[in-house]
Amino acid sequence: MKKILIADDNKQITTILSGYAKKEGLEPVVALDGAEALDKYARYQEEIVMVLLDVMMPQVDGFEVCRRLRRESMVPIIMITARGEDYDKIMGLDIGADDYVIKPFSASEVMARVRAVLRRIQVQEPAAKNVLTCANLFINLDKYEVQIDGQEVPLTKKEIELLWTLAKNNTKVFSRDNLLDSIWGYDYFGDSRTVDSHIKRLRAKVDKLEHPGWEIKTIWGVGYRFEVKA
Repeated sequence: MKKILIADDNKQITTILSGYAKKEGLEPVVALDGAEALDKYARYQEEIVMVLLDVMMPQVDGFEVCRRLRRESMVPIIMITARGEDYDKIMGLDIGADDYVIKPFSASEVMARVRAVLRRIQVQEPAAKNVLTCANLFINLDKYEVQIDGQEVPLTKKEIELLWTLAKNNTKVFSRDNLLDSIWGYDYFGDSRTVDSHIKRLRAKVDKLEHPGWEIKTIWGVGYRFEVKA
């Protein structure tokens, strides 16, 4: 059975989420602190298809757990936080989380987000060995690897998916809603500011290296387009 890692130091929350996960056909693996979460993931990583990760945990906090998991895996991660500040949300997404939930939450909402993320992965899986080259840009979507002039660019999962979507469809102008649907899914609970913040961070990272043959262009009043220069 496919497993879901549920990491939270509140036993009541892990018990409730475990019950809902079983109804989804997922076997819960529970961790009550960050160190245990890393240990459980290492033990069951071949079977774990989703991680629910509380931010405020003893020993190792959720942000650090997310960072360490992203060094070795692209397993979907949904962050759970008691703090609703934009900084916490952006930080979680920036270090590689796929989504976030703010406490207090309903377990049914969490499971809806789990289903949404897993559906997006299932749609993407058949498109194996996705490689794109444009001027000095190289993207390998299977390995989540981006290079400019042969130098690897450290991008998050969502930043790579954004760049891939824009570059793969370089004749198309994407509205913010288009990109939300394409990258986060039509049932994502966020808004268009999510796209703008990700584009801003993506540009800051790729602009550290010269790329005169292409750019991510803002089409004012519409959205964004990947422009290949002559």
